[in-house]
Amino acid sequence: MDILLIGGHGKVALLLAPLLAERGDHVDSVIRFSDQADAVRAAGAFPVVGDVEQASTEDLASLAAGHDALVWSAGAGGGDPMRTYAVDKDAAIRSIDAARAAGVHRYVMVSYFGSSLDHEVPAGSPFFPYAEAKAAADAYLRASDLAWTIVAPSALTLEPATGHIDADAPAAGSVSRADVAAVVAGVLADPSTIGKTIAFNTGDIAIREALAQA
Repeated sequence: MDILLIGGHGKVALLLAPLLAERGDHVDSVIRFSDQADAVRAAGAFPVVGDVEQASTEDLASLAAGHDALVWSAGAGGGDPMRTYAVDKDAAIRSIDAARAAGVHRYVMVSYFGSSLDHEVPAGSPFFPYAEAKAAADAYLRASDLAWTIVAPSALTLEPATGHIDADAPAAGSVSRADVAAVVAGVLADPSTIGKTIAFNTGDIAIREALAQA
């Protein structure tokens, strides 16, 4: 599978790329800065420098062309509300339109546990712009005709991979970034996850089994 990974220098993406490369997938990782290229190569992916915040739909479609799937793992990283909306909402939505324009039907969005248009995050909270942005992008993806999956982990940790999750938890807990990467790799290989939002914590069920039951 040829995969375009947007946000290729992120912590989850750098853990995801080796999993994909090891099973024979080709991964093009989109990064903002050329000095991030060595880390991407070391992870087994091919660096592509591009600023998705500034890229047009046409620019993103050119990047997506020829790939079998697009994975959105980019984010503004918080702090600046305007940039959060620009990246986590506007650029993400442009990438969805770009995937459609380029004929890339499979799309995996990395979101967060609880993302929803009725998220109930108070407007005065510093998390509010992110909650609004992700909810809008997720809703746009769900309304598209793409073969989408939304991966929605709870609070991220730097713990080692466990290979196990809980995809049936009623409330958010935490999960390692390594297990998030494994979930993204898993959904790309499992067409039964198409059209599903998979919200999860760390847990006791093997990832492959949890995805099959989601």
